[in-house]
Amino acid sequence: MAALLEAAQDPAYGVRVAAVGSDREGTRGIELARAAGVPTFVVNFRDYSDRGEWNRAMAERIDEHEPDLVVSAGFMRILGPDVVGSHPAVNIHPALLPSFPGAHAVRDALAHGVRVTGTTIHFLDEGVDSGPIIDQVAVPVEDDDDESSLHERIKAVEREMLVDTVGRLAREGWTIDGRHVRFGRTAPGRTEHSVSDATDTKENR
Repeated sequence: MAALLEAAQDPAYGVRVAAVGSDREGTRGIELARAAGVPTFVVNFRDYSDRGEWNRAMAERIDEHEPDLVVSAGFMRILGPDVVGSHPAVNIHPALLPSFPGAHAVRDALAHGVRVTGTTIHFLDEGVDSGPIIDQVAVPVEDDDDESSLHERIKAVEREMLVDTVGRLAREGWTIDGRHVRFGRTAPGRTEHSVSDATDTKENR
């Protein structure tokens, strides 16, 4: 979150952070956004009777800021069709998808004994970590790694990849052909997407 907010201060980056939202008060993302003068909002999950009602409320708050792209960074709740069906949305995940989806990706990778894991940025769909992959970066697993040490190295890579990918989506646009994502404008028969200057970002860390 901090890296994206910092990058957005440079006009050449091509992205404006329209707002930062969370599912609870007191998160680092909300605090960083307020310090940077970026609008914030909280849709507290506990205030709603079920996940569907919460998702509808979250979608309404996002809509108020009219983002061209929703960025889910460290957000641990599943965003439903009310959100992902309204705006293009990307998520960053601490594993090389499709391996190790879900909330315990780093722990699962260690338990499985993999020698290489990494991070993935992908478009959100209605599944869990199942949308089209935009980019991936590999991170080696060291012999003495535990969940914390490995996750810290992954997060360092994630920050750089998030800033780079969101910037490219904004400046270059993208096309999606089945599960294949390509930067740049439309080829015949494919759908073009672009971001002008607004990104709505959510974090609950």
